Amino acid sequence: MVEVQANAVATIKELARQLRVDSIRCTTEAGSGHPTSSMSAADIMAVLMTKYLKYDFSKPEHPVNDRLIFSKGHACPLLYSMYKAAGAITDNELMTLRKFGSRLEGHPIPKLLPWVDVATGSLGQGLPMGVGMALAGKYLDKLPYKVWVLLGDSEMAEGSVWEAMSCASHYKLDNLVAILDMNRLGQRGETAFGWNSSLYADRAKAFGFHVIEIAGHDFDQIDEALQEASAVTGQPTIIIAKTEKGHGIPLTANQDNWHGKPLSKEQAEEAIKLLGGVTSMKVAVQKPADVPAAKKNTSEITGSGKFITPAYSNPAATREAYGDALKALGGAHSDVVVLDAEVGNSTYSDKFAKAYLDRFFEMYIAEQLMVGVAIGLSTRGKKVFSSTFAAFLCRAYDFIRMAAISRATIKLCGSHAGCSIGADGPSQMALEDLAMMRAIHGSTVLYPSDPISTAKLVEKMYGVEGVSYMRTTREKTRVLYKEDDVFELGGSKTLRTSADDMVTLIGAGITLHECLKAYDELKSQGIAVRVIDLYSIKPIDAKTLSTAARETGTLIVVEDHWPEGGMGDAVLDVFAPKGPPARGSKIVALDKLPKVVKIAVRDMPGSGSPEELMDAAGITANHIVATVKSLIP
Repeated sequence: MVEVQANAVATIKELARQLRVDSIRCTTEAGSGHPTSSMSAADIMAVLMTKYLKYDFSKPEHPVNDRLIFSKGHACPLLYSMYKAAGAITDNELMTLRKFGSRLEGHPIPKLLPWVDVATGSLGQGLPMGVGMALAGKYLDKLPYKVWVLLGDSEMAEGSVWEAMSCASHYKLDNLVAILDMNRLGQRGETAFGWNSSLYADRAKAFGFHVIEIAGHDFDQIDEALQEASAVTGQPTIIIAKTEKGHGIPLTANQDNWHGKPLSKEQAEEAIKLLGGVTSMKVAVQKPADVPAAKKNTSEITGSGKFITPAYSNPAATREAYGDALKALGGAHSDVVVLDAEVGNSTYSDKFAKAYLDRFFEMYIAEQLMVGVAIGLSTRGKKVFSSTFAAFLCRAYDFIRMAAISRATIKLCGSHAGCSIGADGPSQMALEDLAMMRAIHGSTVLYPSDPISTAKLVEKMYGVEGVSYMRTTREKTRVLYKEDDVFELGGSKTLRTSADDMVTLIGAGITLHECLKAYDELKSQGIAVRVIDLYSIKPIDAKTLSTAARETGTLIVVEDHWPEGGMGDAVLDVFAPKGPPARGSKIVALDKLPKVVKIAVRDMPGSGSPEELMDAAGITANHIVATVKSLIP
């Protein structure tokens, strides 16, 4: 491989040709992929890579490395071809695109590739994540890196892109540069605005962006645009580049019906010949400057490290305890960052904001943006807690799903869960959030029942890898625990037990308190029952539940949630055989499965008081008592 001068025009043009050739080669070898979506942006990336991107590929963890996000993740053949040109991967590895066991998956994935920060492929997510990285660089770490985000024009129909643009402008993120690859063609034909760059430009200007319009295959214009974008202060920049999908060969250039289709072997051979053949140019990408001693990443600087559990004697809502715990956690660890979707005075994240405003970012009513920003911040070493009403996290579910694919570590809190919130009505009642969060791969799902357990579990969330979720309630509940009580992930608390227990009542959050009321009433009638606080729904305390099932025979799960996918199903999963078995072995099942009864919200709630709504849903103590008595011979 030959080392080349990064600023030579001939070199840049040669690199662009190589990037196109390699995008064709690897997708043809794979028999699938998106070569034409890669070819449209090759010229832009060639200039960026050789003259403006500052990145040490030997040290992807370098804190001053620029960040490069392919929001149009399907164009990863271009990204992987850039890695080859940078010497990060070999040509042989490039040819493993989309093959089983390869690092080069059909859309870029972090961890597999150390130069990839976030998973993309679900469109509209790259810019929100880029906003998170830019916020970290400008306000938290105060480091001089740029965040470059390559956007496709089809994804400009996604509302999350415009949420991100609004946020980027609000926070004056002049370290963020969006590059719009306006190639006119989407998956099934022309995009909504085709090559109408002025329309995109007017909208971007209205959102507060510095706008540069260029011909995306003119190397001089690309160079001038990137230079101008690098110098802008006080606002983010978008470069709107008019390009051709499949640019470089007549077969595909600006031709429809080529999205997601590789060239055949014969077509590829002809195209590569037209482009000048296979080359193995190596480009010396600029390395970033060393980090000044005074500007080290704040994630390296810890607070006291001591979490002081807030004290409670009077009833308090778990949502309020969440806010108290955030504040305490912020004092212990300076890498804690908090986001909220303009409901901080209800989720009580405003307690953190008042104490540590420099580490709090208001996302306003933009939940998918909030989660995207959290993912971006997490790539820069931040422990990010994001909160809103639990019902509205449904809006961000695709981002949460992608967070798991990114192997990102984010902490979510949903307040005002269940029909127990009262008069606001069903639009505000999260009744599906536990199911939603349990379904996320590798997630942790917590549901505390009193203020002390809430605070303790917030502290635990700090160290949890992956996506973690805490459900909090609106109504005040009495204090059940002491400050020295221990709450482990995957644990539970058995609050009432005896050798004579006939059934086990399982609750969490608001329903645990109803289970305790039911216990008192049943005890007065001479009926002994066990009560378990299932505060950790995922992972779940299988040992305690199995013991309860063996000793009492019947488990009654009471939850302020739909019956599908919530606590009841989490308990049932404990007793389901885990298969398939290892080769040569058999599935071992319990000799006798317990009876599991789910008491849950089954009809659509309306407005009313918490007491009225919970009674109508059948999840109050009187209904629990009636259920127990119906099950006892």
